[in-house]
Amino acid sequence: MTDRSPLRRARDNATELASLAVTGFWLVALVTGQEWWLAALLVGYVVVVPLTELLYGDTDEEAADADEVEPALSSDADDETPLERLRRRYADGKLTDEQFERKLERLLETETLEDIEDSAAVREQERERQRETERT
Repeated sequence: MTDRSPLRRARDNATELASLAVTGFWLVALVTGQEWWLAALLVGYVVVVPLTELLYGDTDEEAADADEVEPALSSDADDETPLERLRRRYADGKLTDEQFERKLERLLETETLEDIEDSAAVREQERERQRETERT
């Protein structure tokens, strides 16, 4: 694991830091009896946090997505299901636990496990047909 400077860690966690700052700001305003605490809450979570996410969010995920663009080392990698590819990238250490869970949730929102298994079975049948065609 590489050591990262505090500035680099802050940049990587900018959205979380912005959320923490917004929460602290409006909570202090609420506890001290300021009337504008609700406005601070709304502006913070509707403007500041999303803007921070747009500017600094998920650079690790972008780098991991760039790994997908690289050509596969073997022809079997092209036949991987999205779930298999996700598992392989996690096992290779290209994804953190949080990135793996987030991508898995996104994948499962669009596909059920049965759909993934069905598409894998269809691909396997296509490979078998190709092998038969190559033999003749």
